[in-house]
Amino acid sequence: MAGDEEAYVYDEATGEWLPPGQAAAAAPGPAEVRDSAGNVLADGDSVTLIKDLKVKGANQTLKQGTVIRSIRLTDDPEEIDCRHDTIKGLVLRTEFVRKR
Repeated sequence: MAGDEEAYVYDEATGEWLPPGQAAAAAPGPAEVRDSAGNVLADGDSVTLIKDLKVKGANQTLKQGTVIRSIRLTDDPEEIDCRHDTIKGLVLRTEFVRKR
């Protein structure tokens, strides 16, 4: 009888118990990350800043037009992780960048 039983999975979005096959199909995929112009961003893309940004904790301002290379996507579709020559661990909001 143990083979007849299926482990159901609780879907928090719908509030229902689903069989494992349906739960896997209903799971949302990764959200598309878009820049300020609506272009889809991917890991490794280069972006350009569309306005001057004051960087908290670094006492520095990144100027409009600065190119940021090799971005990394995060779990939040509104933020990207990137590196700059003088700032390590920089996280930018996608509303302030445009894909090159």
